[in-house]
Amino acid sequence: MPKISDKAIQMPASPIRKLVPYAETAKKACKIVYHLNIGQPDIETPETALNAIHNLDRKVLEYSHSAGFESYRNKLALSYQKSGIPVNSEDILITTGGSEALIFGFMCTCDPGDEVIIPEPFYANYNGFAVTAGLNVVPVASSIESGFALPPVEEFEKKITSKTKAIVICNPGNPTGYLYSQEELEQLREIVLKHDLYLFADEVYREFCYDGAIPFSVMNLKGIENNVIMIDSVSKRYSMCGARIGALITKNTEVMGAALKFGQARLSPPTVDQIAAEAALDTPQSYFDNVVSEYVTRRNIMVDGLNSIPGVFCPKPSGAFYCVAKFPVDDAEKFCQWLLEDFEFEGQTVMMAPANGFYSTPGSGLQEARIAYVLNQDSLKKAVECLRVALQVYPGRTNL
Repeated sequence: MPKISDKAIQMPASPIRKLVPYAETAKKACKIVYHLNIGQPDIETPETALNAIHNLDRKVLEYSHSAGFESYRNKLALSYQKSGIPVNSEDILITTGGSEALIFGFMCTCDPGDEVIIPEPFYANYNGFAVTAGLNVVPVASSIESGFALPPVEEFEKKITSKTKAIVICNPGNPTGYLYSQEELEQLREIVLKHDLYLFADEVYREFCYDGAIPFSVMNLKGIENNVIMIDSVSKRYSMCGARIGALITKNTEVMGAALKFGQARLSPPTVDQIAAEAALDTPQSYFDNVVSEYVTRRNIMVDGLNSIPGVFCPKPSGAFYCVAKFPVDDAEKFCQWLLEDFEFEGQTVMMAPANGFYSTPGSGLQEARIAYVLNQDSLKKAVECLRVALQVYPGRTNL
């Protein structure tokens, strides 16, 4: 039988989905499984987007422009401008999800064997995107003790080589929920300027910032306009994960021209999903106000609940809808699997994502798990109680 490619072998499995078979078995055994492993909100998609689909009156679902429908790009640019982000329609390429935007960005700016520096823990699929583009991820460690703040500038400097082409951040962050301050982003600006690097910023959770925190976009950093590439998506903003619409945004005309060629090679982003995404831009501010209020309550239930369990530590995030918790266990991946295979409390159990899959450094995050507080408040309270009971009986629990 012919051998598959080395790239296929190197492509990592998703830590978010790898325990799915165990969850399916648990459900077949009639257990209720609280899915805290994946960022699939139960928040309703805005009616404006759904109505655009319900009322679709077209005889043909044609290709769009490879950069996306012009009407959508124009309207999206206006939306950014209203948020204080200086973007025009020609700075935007619509992609099939934010994932494609980052892959396009990597392939436009880096050659096989080049390196990208990413603070860890980071969204696990960045590893997969790097493998797709033939790049090497170089991690810079942040710590749970600091709430996953930006590592010191000196740590970035230590990692920069002749192969370094970019720094990648997610702000607010997945998996940590940490929100980088303007001061931290200005520190990155200095590194980018000094070494003439690209700065990729995944800002798909920008609307979800809490406790008065205000996000600062990399598009507002002065003097590095041609170095900055922003990644965006409708998935989480409008609870439209199944609508695969993202965007690559940059002032760099060379990058944009190259990205368009990749866009032409895949023809066009999805037509119906673009129609829904364009309509979603009319979503009233009240929708986001209600969603943010709900996420604050959910965050407090989850994070305060976790920290009330002896031996558990979870920093309180300022954005997104994730947190990373450290558990008093021998191995968080074993613990997560045990929860699905061997544990139940009143017919219920919990599914989390082992955090080791969000680190690139071997041996990191072994006692940590990422939690997505995307379920309703009652389910989150029950999930916390399940974890409290589970840690009392888990055979691999470590001493406090």
